[in-house]
Amino acid sequence: MKQLVIPVLIIIFTVSLILSLSQLKKDFKSLDQRVLNKSQPLKISTASSSAFLVSRVIDGDTIELSSGEKVRYIGMDTPETVDPRKPIQCFGKEASLENKKLVEGKTVTLTKDVSDKDKYGRLLRYVYVGKIFVNDYLVRYGFAHVATFPPDVIFAEQFKQAEQEARINNRGLWKNCPVKSPSSN
Repeated sequence: MKQLVIPVLIIIFTVSLILSLSQLKKDFKSLDQRVLNKSQPLKISTASSSAFLVSRVIDGDTIELSSGEKVRYIGMDTPETVDPRKPIQCFGKEASLENKKLVEGKTVTLTKDVSDKDKYGRLLRYVYVGKIFVNDYLVRYGFAHVATFPPDVIFAEQFKQAEQEARINNRGLWKNCPVKSPSSN
């Protein structure tokens, strides 16, 4: 009887291990599908985020909150529309309009990376409206290009992938502007 117990336990353990690995493989496959699903920007939720009302959109990558604070999106840059030192750049108005459609008058969730503010006193944040990761969305659909400034690099690789997707699919500024915006590496 004792001679049968050990082999039976080994079989039970092996079957349990195989089933666990099978479930783990399914979980990773699900994650891979979300990463590879090019039509949906990747999303993340963190405990260090807060919700705010957007009173106005300044341009494609900057908003003003109802508190009066200005927020500059991290990891990306849109063509200029309001810098008095520069002419309105190709696809700038479209980027501004898209940002307005996404966030103006809505409650957004802001998440900080490492830096709190830029040299102009604007909050540096990742912006979410509902389940949309706005920074990623604007890059992925060609309204912005990647602009990485360490130490705020938590999504740098994700944004590079999003920009590559926009370029390959000839979206937004990658289709409409004769001189493409440079990408940070």
